[in-house]
Amino acid sequence: MNLVALPAFTDNYIWLLHDGTGAIVVDPGDAAPVRDALDALGLELRGILVTHHHADHVGGVRDLLPLLADGARVWGPAGEALPIEVEPLAEGDRFTLMDRVFDVIDVPGHTAGHIAFVLMQPAGETHGDPASAPDAAPILFCGDTLFSAGCGRLFEGTPAQMLDSLRKLAALPGHTRVCCAHEYTLSNLRFARTVEPRNEAAARHEAWCLARRDEQQPTLPSTLAVELQINPFLRCDVADVRDAAMRHDPSVTAEPVSVLAGLRQWKNVFR
Repeated sequence: MNLVALPAFTDNYIWLLHDGTGAIVVDPGDAAPVRDALDALGLELRGILVTHHHADHVGGVRDLLPLLADGARVWGPAGEALPIEVEPLAEGDRFTLMDRVFDVIDVPGHTAGHIAFVLMQPAGETHGDPASAPDAAPILFCGDTLFSAGCGRLFEGTPAQMLDSLRKLAALPGHTRVCCAHEYTLSNLRFARTVEPRNEAAARHEAWCLARRDEQQPTLPSTLAVELQINPFLRCDVADVRDAAMRHDPSVTAEPVSVLAGLRQWKNVFR
């Protein structure tokens, strides 16, 4: 399966999976980039996956419905109101699409009913640059829950929910490809390096991402192994992260949920 990031709006990515004949798209907020890619590659649309209800993730779905192959479906969260009918999914659900098996994880926090999709593949190992992995690596479509070096804003959920959601994702294999829905990496890394100025992995990754953006290339997908080294929201039990959050806001305690809440509030106003 080929994995392609289709830019949309200012900083969104619509993820396209295809085998040269059929395609699956994830969170198509805009139909136009999807139509263009299907036409350019000669692909049939075999399925649409939706992680949550925000318009920049579902706004293009209705316009893509006429392009769906016979019998193809839209899959989405059971716990959210969506503008189109979907096959409702929740944690523990598993379904097969284009001969690939997808698992569903509930990841509330950004929205109340947010879900993530995991395409598990045979075990493999990461080689080369930190955002690459072989075709055998699992793929995580995490919407706006997990970003490279960051996490989503808490619009509808609580810090405890987000912490639990991030811990679920962190438990996936390290070589999992992390397909976030926004190109926020460099701004997130500026914050991450403020929180952990001694984190050499974050400094190296920032240099790599700067080079990618200079070439107008995406910084995504990342890998979970990289995120566990650089992402402060996955490192709430690390002393430097905890201490930085407590210095910034004396009301923050050493409890990971308090650290995450403090980090998220700090990031909301960080410039």
